[in-house]
Amino acid sequence: MEYQWLKTFCVAAETLNFRKASEKLIMSQPSVTVHIRLLEEHLGIALFDRQNNRVTLSDAGRFFLPEAMQIVKSIENSVKRVHAFAQGYRRTWSIAISPLMAETILPNVLQSFMKLHPNIEISIRVEESHMIEELVDQGEVNIGVSALDAKRRDIQFIPIYKDPILFVMPSDEYDEESGPPIDVQEVLKKNYLFTHHHPVFWDDLLLKLNKHVVGLRTMKVTQAHITKRFIQDGLGVSFLPHSIVRRELIEGKIMQPHFDLFELPSVSTYIIVKKEGDLEKEFIDRISKYYFR
Repeated sequence: MEYQWLKTFCVAAETLNFRKASEKLIMSQPSVTVHIRLLEEHLGIALFDRQNNRVTLSDAGRFFLPEAMQIVKSIENSVKRVHAFAQGYRRTWSIAISPLMAETILPNVLQSFMKLHPNIEISIRVEESHMIEELVDQGEVNIGVSALDAKRRDIQFIPIYKDPILFVMPSDEYDEESGPPIDVQEVLKKNYLFTHHHPVFWDDLLLKLNKHVVGLRTMKVTQAHITKRFIQDGLGVSFLPHSIVRRELIEGKIMQPHFDLFELPSVSTYIIVKKEGDLEKEFIDRISKYYFR
């Protein structure tokens, strides 16, 4: 039983169309038909029911599909490990990180971490914070960096940094000393407010804002880096963690007016880990030093 027969079967079972399967597999449609026929002959059972040029999975096909998918996945993972070994890697290690953190802390921490561990194949999964605990719990990643703490008892969550939320807006032609005072209520009334790019603070913040600003216009933009770009392009304003906008503020690409309507919240960044091995402890130490130096 050959790997390619199984791969073809899995794709054909997904599409239920041999032509579409051939396109996905980048092979001719007759080749797909041959692979399925050879697999059926090897198993001694029909995997598809064929009627009027249409195919559906037979009962045996539905039963066999999970087995075939598992075999294909196992073979592909083995090939990946062999290729990694050939490249000098002797161990794999994976991180799940939220989009908010991926563009700020990860490049700096990862650069030094990779230099110290050239024989480790590191993989990065950028996932929304609410998914990271599950990935750690299921063992799909070794460690997570999240804007949310963990809820499961057997998962550790380690706060590594508390980030103040800042009100930010497009830069104007004035500097901080010569510019006229900015009325944040007027700014909020005249501009779209980009919201929900962080999983924690937006509901409470919007409740408070609506008490102070009549006619607040909001627009959901779920990624912080898109929000920053929109603000730089003069499309609106928002509230973002300081670590996310630190560079843009220094470079004058956006500005932070004094916000005096109420006290703004802070948000935390957490390490999510199930088992602390040597690599996990080292990574936690490095990421903590990056923030607290």
